[in-house]
Amino acid sequence: MKVLVFGGHGKMGRAVAWDLIHRDEVEQVGLAARRRDALLDARDWLKSPKVSLHVVDVEDRAATQALMQLYDVGVNALPDRHGSYLTIDAAAEAGFSMVDMLEEYHRRPDAYETENLALPPGMRLEDYGEWLHERAARNGATILDGIGFAPGLSNITVGHGLRKLDVAESAVARVGGIPSKAAAAHHPLRYMITWAFTHVLREYMIKVNVLENGHLKEVDALTSRERFHFNQLGRDEWLECAITPGMPSFIFTRPTLQSFAEKTVRWPGHFDAVDVLKSCGLLELDPVVVDGHPVAPRAALLAAIEPRLRARPGETDVCVMYNTVVGLKDGIRVCLSYYMWDEADPVTGISGMGRVTGFPAAIGAVMIAKGLIGERGLVPPEDAIYGENYGWFMRELERHQIRIAETLEPLAVTDVLQAAPVAP
Repeated sequence: MKVLVFGGHGKMGRAVAWDLIHRDEVEQVGLAARRRDALLDARDWLKSPKVSLHVVDVEDRAATQALMQLYDVGVNALPDRHGSYLTIDAAAEAGFSMVDMLEEYHRRPDAYETENLALPPGMRLEDYGEWLHERAARNGATILDGIGFAPGLSNITVGHGLRKLDVAESAVARVGGIPSKAAAAHHPLRYMITWAFTHVLREYMIKVNVLENGHLKEVDALTSRERFHFNQLGRDEWLECAITPGMPSFIFTRPTLQSFAEKTVRWPGHFDAVDVLKSCGLLELDPVVVDGHPVAPRAALLAAIEPRLRARPGETDVCVMYNTVVGLKDGIRVCLSYYMWDEADPVTGISGMGRVTGFPAAIGAVMIAKGLIGERGLVPPEDAIYGENYGWFMRELERHQIRIAETLEPLAVTDVLQAAPVAP
C-alpha cells in the first residue's frame, strides 16, 4: 500500500511516517508540505528508501487532488483547521480516504475559533460539516475523523466501554500531555510544549459543549476541575484535570448519555497558574496599546513564554489517559475505567505525544487501506474501531509498547429509568 502524509515534515507527521516505513505491507510513504527543506530534513531523519517527497500547498486544490490519486490512503497531520479542512474538502470531492489527527469532528465545525477556515461560497458554517460528510460518503471516501491521542485513543476506549454496557449513564475522558515530573519543576506552569501551544491556550479560553443531566449545555473551559489519583500501570501520582474542548462527536453519536465531557490532564498547580494569567488579561486576543502600538496580549505572552516551555536536553514528556464509563451491566451498576501512561522513546527520540498521536493515526490509515473499516463519510473513531477492529487496533498499539489497562468496578444498583440504552 501507498500512504500519503500531509504535514509529514512535522513532529506528528514524522511519527506517522516512522510507523509506516516499518510495515512490510507499506511500499511507499509520501511526505507532503510546502517547504522542500523541511521535507528533506524529515527524509534524512527517517532514513528509508520508501519515503517520497512532494512539495505542495493544499491551497492548490488541483495539485492536492492530483497527488491524492497516486496513493491508496492519506493522513492529515497539518497543524491548523484552515489546512485541515482544505485537505478534507479536497479528499471528499476526490473520493480519497484519509485519517485526520487534528480536528475533533469536521462534521461539527468549532463555532468560536475557526482558524481561517475557508467556507465554499454561500455555505453556512453549520451546514458545512454535513455537506462534507454527504459528499465523502457519496464518493466512497472514508474520513476517519479525529484519530490520534485525543481525539482518537480517548474516543476508541470510551466507545468500547459504552458498548460493553447494557445501559449507559455517563462518560468522562481525562487526557493530557505533560512533562515528566522532573522536567515539570523547571518550567513555568509545570508545563512543557508537546504540541502547538497556541492551540493549548485557545482551548483554555473558549466555550465548550458538554452533556449534563441529559441536556446539551455550553460551559466555560477549565471548569469542573477534578483531582485524581493515578495508580495503575506501576504509577502512583496525583494529577488534576478540567473541562476543555474535545471528542464533540460523542455529543452527536451518543446523545442518550446523561452526561459526557472531556477534561485535560495537568500536574497540580497548572490551572491555578493559568487562572492568574487569565485574570490579568494575558490570554485575550483583543489588542491593547503599548507605546503607541497595538499588541494582542496572548501574542505577547506566547513570545515570552514559549522559549521557557520548550524541552531542555534530556527532558521528556508523558501522555496520560484516565477514562471512566458508568452504567448498568447485567443489572449491576458498574464503572469501566481505561488507563494509559506513555513516555517518550529514548531510542527513536519520538516524544510520548508523537507516539500516542502519530502511531494511532498510522494504524487507522492502514486499517482503511486493508478494508477493515467499511463506514463511509466522516466517521468518528468510536464508530469505526470496535468489535474485531478494536482488538486489532489494541494489538497494534501493544506492538509499540503502548499499553491501555481496563478495569471494572461494581458500584450501586440504580434505577434503569435514570439511564439510557447504549447505541448499537
